[in-house]
Amino acid sequence: MHRKITCITHNIIKPNSNATMKKVVNVGIGGRTFVLEEDAYSKMESYLSLFKSKINMGFQENEVMDDLEMRIADLFEAKLGSRNEVVTLQVVEEIIARLGMPDGSSPFENDGNTSSSSASASASSESKGPRKFYRDYDNRAIGGVCSGLAQYLNIDVVLVRILFVVLTLLGSAGIWVYIILWIVAPKAVTAAQKCEMRGWPVTAENIRKVSQSQHRK
Repeated sequence: MHRKITCITHNIIKPNSNATMKKVVNVGIGGRTFVLEEDAYSKMESYLSLFKSKINMGFQENEVMDDLEMRIADLFEAKLGSRNEVVTLQVVEEIIARLGMPDGSSPFENDGNTSSSSASASASSESKGPRKFYRDYDNRAIGGVCSGLAQYLNIDVVLVRILFVVLTLLGSAGIWVYIILWIVAPKAVTAAQKCEMRGWPVTAENIRKVSQSQHRK
C-alpha cells in the first residue's frame, strides 16, 4: 500500500446520532486515491504487511502486491458511491475477509475478530463460480484464443486447437472465427482476470496461485 498522502480532519455525520469528528487519510492504492478513516487505514496497512510476510515469493513479491492493491481498489470502487466517500473500518474488514491470506489462513487470527475470521474461511472455501472468457496469453500458441476457450469450457486445450485445425481444413471458417475471437476477447492481464478466467474467487490465496503458475512457465 502506498504511503499516505495527507492527513486531515473530516466531519462524519452518522444517522440518528450527533456529529463526530474523525481523522481520515487520503491513500493511494492500485493507482487510485481513496479517503479512509484512520482506523480503517491502520487495519489495511496491518493486513498488507501480514500478507507480504506470508507471500514468500522472492522477486515476484512486488508483482503479487501490485495485483492485490489493484483488486482492493476495484472492491473499494464497487462499495463506494464516489471516490469522495469515506472508506470505513467495516468496509475494510469486509474486503479483507473476502480476500483472505495467500496461505489460506485467516487475516484476523491475531485480533480476536471471530465473525470476520469465519467470513474469511467461508470466502477461502468458496466453490468455483462462472468463468469469464479471456484470451489466455500465458499459455498461448498464437494469440491465446484456444487456451482461453479451453479455460472457459474447462476442456483440454489440445481439443480446441484440433477443432480449429479441422475447421480450417474444411474451409476458411476456422481462421475467421479465430480472428474474430482474437479481436473481441480481452487478454487476461491481471491476477484478478486470470482468476475469473478459471472460475476462481478473486482471493489473496488465488492471486498468489496464478502468479506462481505464471512464473513456473
